[in-house]
Amino acid sequence: MQTTLEHMSVWGLVSEASLVVQAVMAILVLASVSSWFLIIRRGTALHRSERLLQGFLRRFREDADLAQLYREGQQQPLAAEAALQRIFLAGYEEFSQLRRQPGIAPEVVAEGVERSLYVAIAEQEERLEKGLQFLATVGSVSPYIGLFGTVWGIMNSFLGLSQVQQATLSTVAPGIAEALIATAIGLFAAIPAVMAYNRFAARGQTLVGRYYAFANELQARLHRHLHGASPSVAAAA
Repeated sequence: MQTTLEHMSVWGLVSEASLVVQAVMAILVLASVSSWFLIIRRGTALHRSERLLQGFLRRFREDADLAQLYREGQQQPLAAEAALQRIFLAGYEEFSQLRRQPGIAPEVVAEGVERSLYVAIAEQEERLEKGLQFLATVGSVSPYIGLFGTVWGIMNSFLGLSQVQQATLSTVAPGIAEALIATAIGLFAAIPAVMAYNRFAARGQTLVGRYYAFANELQARLHRHLHGASPSVAAAA
């Protein structure tokens, strides 16, 4: 009785499973561990990105001297999550370089700044999407991998039934139980990955929207700069 109970435990079923089912379980466990590692890392990075965005946006709106803000950004090392500051540096650097060219029209400067901002935003958007493909893959493929392990295990169980004189529940149950564990592990890997993918994708889109809003705000300030609405800022540039 003790041997039967040990065999019917989860670890006993896993250890007694066929090599194919064990390989499926190992793949799913590895996918689950990798996705959880990515979930924790991406969640931490997104939280820091949102915090740095709030801090820089508040300073940008309070500081009238964009040239000083630009110099400070160049002098200090930037964190990988300081997306808004990188966008600002890219846009203002293009603005400063174009302003130095003699006889250049304000419209040309504005167009150059706009293109530079779009390139910087695209780079940050690509960084936000890093790792999402893996989560999407784990979320969509893991149930099918687990189902494959289940089908294989049940197939082996029925093949084993053909070799016995009398089929009972005690002869069928272990094989079916070990097969169903593969499906359970597949769902355990897939569900958090899908939830994290949807959450991170939504937060990423929110950040991208704020990047574009900041770019429009920066362009508006530089437009006033170009047309002499802020002579002190123009002198600083």
